[in-house]
Amino acid sequence: MTPVAASPSAGPSVPYSAVLDELEAEAIHIYRETAAAFRNPVLLYSIGKDSSVLLHLAIKAFAPAPIPFPVMHIDTGWKFREMIEFRDRRVAELGLDLRIAQNQAAIDEGVTPFSHGTHEYTRLMKTVALREGIDRYGFDAAIGGARRDEERSRAKERIFSLREPGHQWDPRKQRPEFWRTANTQLAPGQSMRVFPLSNWTELDVWKYIQREGIPIPDLYFAKPRPVVERDGVLIMVDDDRLPLREGETPEMRVVRFRTLGCYPLSGAVESSADTMEQLVAEMAGAKYSERSGRLIDGEGGSESMEGKKKEGYF
Repeated sequence: MTPVAASPSAGPSVPYSAVLDELEAEAIHIYRETAAAFRNPVLLYSIGKDSSVLLHLAIKAFAPAPIPFPVMHIDTGWKFREMIEFRDRRVAELGLDLRIAQNQAAIDEGVTPFSHGTHEYTRLMKTVALREGIDRYGFDAAIGGARRDEERSRAKERIFSLREPGHQWDPRKQRPEFWRTANTQLAPGQSMRVFPLSNWTELDVWKYIQREGIPIPDLYFAKPRPVVERDGVLIMVDDDRLPLREGETPEMRVVRFRTLGCYPLSGAVESSADTMEQLVAEMAGAKYSERSGRLIDGEGGSESMEGKKKEGYF
């Protein structure tokens, strides 16, 4: 696949709408290639902004026909309540074939973000659940919303990212992608992860959401929310399962989220951006990746995300 220039390098002579048009066309091409090349693909739906864009692009890619594959959500049981409500509403509105993947053994064992540490919790509740979901339904290609600008290990990714038996990722075995031609052949036991948003930036995603009017959870917009501050990170008290430390009292602060996941592991940011226009303007001046607010990326040092990917994380 030929990289598409993101907005900063496009230059003032190129309208942003033209950049978005090219990114959209590339993503639609990737979707159609995936549907044609694989026997049983699935769209990974995490409910966040990138998943919302992926879902919108999938609808465009195959309209007026329905999306020709199911969507799968990895449900840890610790997502924001608003996220689950939003998921169920969108599934009903669009008539999606939703599959839920969970690591039931870990749930039965009582694994929580507080009992096992962020790395082990993520491995058990997300990575293992994802691998088991793919195996259970026999999916040979999983479409995800990862972008190369998010994090250093994701910058190494191909658009069509090969996974070895056991869903392991080996960056040295990834295939070259020349002239928009991808090698989609799979040996027994192999599968593919597909990333249509690889060449997008976070600002591209927000500009596209704004242009297309794509629904997203309200958690992305600033409003008063009950939070506690832990180690410099604002954690929203979404329900009574969050154990308060000695001396902690939730306080109402005007915050929003740049990235969504399990609520005890998602840091809020103080912001006054409560409209799409204000949010896009705020993101245009952002200097840090949205994943800087994800506690799951921090444990394990600089190799944390790469290690998760080698274990099968998307």
